[in-house]
Amino acid sequence: MGLFNLTQEVAIDLGTANTVIIHGGKIVVNAPSIVALEVRDNKLVAVGHKAQQMMGRTPDTIRTVRPLRDGVIADFNAAEQMIRGMIKMAFANKKSIFTPQLRMVVCIPSGSTEVEIRAVRDSSEHAGGRDVYMIYEPMAAAIGIGIDVLAPEGNMIVDIGGGSTEIAVISLGGIVSNKSIRIAGDDLTQDIMDYMRRQHNIRVGEPTAEQIKLNVGSALTMLDNPPEDFIVRGPNQMTALPMEVPVSYSEVAHCLEKSISKIEAAVLSALESTPPELYADIVRNGVYLTGGGAMLRGLDKRLQDKIGIQFHVAEDPLLSVAKGTGIALKNIERFPFLIR
Repeated sequence: MGLFNLTQEVAIDLGTANTVIIHGGKIVVNAPSIVALEVRDNKLVAVGHKAQQMMGRTPDTIRTVRPLRDGVIADFNAAEQMIRGMIKMAFANKKSIFTPQLRMVVCIPSGSTEVEIRAVRDSSEHAGGRDVYMIYEPMAAAIGIGIDVLAPEGNMIVDIGGGSTEIAVISLGGIVSNKSIRIAGDDLTQDIMDYMRRQHNIRVGEPTAEQIKLNVGSALTMLDNPPEDFIVRGPNQMTALPMEVPVSYSEVAHCLEKSISKIEAAVLSALESTPPELYADIVRNGVYLTGGGAMLRGLDKRLQDKIGIQFHVAEDPLLSVAKGTGIALKNIERFPFLIR
């Protein structure tokens, strides 16, 4: 059957930290948004998990690149290579003598400019996309967690990704008010790196800071079920001798304070510009947290105490946007808000 079926449909959640590809209703690729390229001719060496393992360990002839920064494409060539490589991974088990033509639905941040939207479209087309549609991330997240986005009712989504935090109020298939800020998971990781260097005099790289965030990351200095301290190993900044430092969740909460306060302010700003009837719906329904940042311990409780509205963490926050993109792919005719 695959011999003559030349058009394939794929949904792509093109994230700053991870890229997820859905084909045939299943997640076929879920990998870090990283590529390894040869310095001399930009030839692709590795993509996804293999490229991530090379970070900080490459010789002068190879460089590792994260093509997306703050939710948008920062390196056009690397992004194209990454999308092409991941699509090849998605169809690795498909037997076909022809290269399939692709109908794609790709996620973009709600604050994207025309130039940024064009960059995603061009990269997708160069990677084999024949029909390319785009959907805003908060809309995809809302669809992914089961909200009826076409209903005449207000729902608020806070999607904390790797490069940007998307806050949107959705009603009748449109975004009524939104706020997109370039403060998200990457900034929290950077905060931890800076804190470890400043407070403990120890140098840690991005992968180690990410591990600290996953193991002891917290938005509150007091938790009901606190995690055990995480042991960090690295070189002393002054002497370069190895050292071990135990890190607690409460000190990580202190070092993330400034970035989390900015996310709080953005949520309040989006609520301020929400029409009264929709505001009443949000108070009744609560606010939905999605994205990897939603998994930060105590974040929902902190926002709830600050704003006075119930915050719900999505069932599978990391994959909410991807799932919604997959549903949008199956219902292209039904959803008028997709961008051509």
